[in-house]
Amino acid sequence: MFWDTLWALIGGFALSGAVQAFAPREALRAKLGNHHPAAVARASVFGAISSSCSYAASAMAKSLFTKGADFVTSMVFMFASTNLVLELGIILIVLIGWQFAVAEYLGGTIMIILLTLLGGVFLAGRRVSQARARFAGPEHGGPRHGADGHGADGGAAGRPWRKAIRTRSGWADAATYTIADLTMLRREMFIGFLGAGFLAALVPDAFWHAFFITGHGIWTSIENAVAGPFIALISFVCSIGNVPLAAALWKGGISFGGVISFIFADLIALPLVLIYRKFYGTALALRMLAVFWAVMAAAGLLTELLFKGMDIIPAHRPVQIVPEHLTLNYTTVLNIIFLVIFGFLYWLYRNRARLGGGDGYAIDPVCGMQVEQAHAPGRAGTGSDEHWFCSDRCREKFESDPPRFTTAPAR
Repeated sequence: MFWDTLWALIGGFALSGAVQAFAPREALRAKLGNHHPAAVARASVFGAISSSCSYAASAMAKSLFTKGADFVTSMVFMFASTNLVLELGIILIVLIGWQFAVAEYLGGTIMIILLTLLGGVFLAGRRVSQARARFAGPEHGGPRHGADGHGADGGAAGRPWRKAIRTRSGWADAATYTIADLTMLRREMFIGFLGAGFLAALVPDAFWHAFFITGHGIWTSIENAVAGPFIALISFVCSIGNVPLAAALWKGGISFGGVISFIFADLIALPLVLIYRKFYGTALALRMLAVFWAVMAAAGLLTELLFKGMDIIPAHRPVQIVPEHLTLNYTTVLNIIFLVIFGFLYWLYRNRARLGGGDGYAIDPVCGMQVEQAHAPGRAGTGSDEHWFCSDRCREKFESDPPRFTTAPAR
């Protein structure tokens, strides 16, 4: 399964790295103070050009919220960051078909609309005000380096993208985003592929038929769409790592809408729910879980009904997800080509300083993610010992044992 998707993984992360490095983001970031349609659209675009890591997305949403963004709009950014990104669609096409990629983006748009509508009712008021008060201290207020001019027009290291895209340093920063995202998500991808392999090979179809009801028309679709997020909640796999598991579930018998709602539900994996509790308090975190689950299940169900009406749901399920043996075919040729491309990207990454890259950026010493210093959700130390982090989670791990992360490679 990993071999069949290797070229798509490299291609997807390479495209994502370029988008993150060159896309202008400050104009989008600046106007998120409400959840009117224009602000929701900006948050969606901003999320779609960000990293697909669920943990980083949750930290960035918290950062937007503490800097004055509307709470619902911050959540819209988080949803877009994990469901509307390029690499996700590419992997879905390769692994289980173009229909699932189209459903991911169409259903993701439906989910964001539902989140905006329900969030305006259930994620507002006193609880949100109390959550904002938790971040009222000076350590949370505004960009830490906003006065230095970084980020005036987006682009690599805050430079206009038209200028950055023509420089070696800009492409070195794009390559660093690619390598950093792969480094950051390697654990999720490993668990996802390993778990999917075991599910596909060892779990009998009878188990899935018992877990997901079948043959009851619309009630089957509803039950499967609701069950999909439950599997995500207990699987602990998020980001792009849940796509291989989705392929195994589709082979096992879950409905089309159930697969889509499962993919959407990477943002309610249990570790993330605990992070929401820490960020926003228990009451709001539980309300977020209920609203998120509802919109994920509803979006998956509505997407299935739309696709059924257009008669484009795949008619047959795979007997096996990928071939059982490696063979010399177009996949092998593509993998060789993209491994060469990856080698070049890795060379750019390793020589970033010599090529003039890295200005305004830092590498999270815990997870390896590249972050903009001006907008990093976490920071520790001063002077030459200063470090920036993608989230409070990474900052706290670092502060619990700094030598572990300053004397060894990022992990």
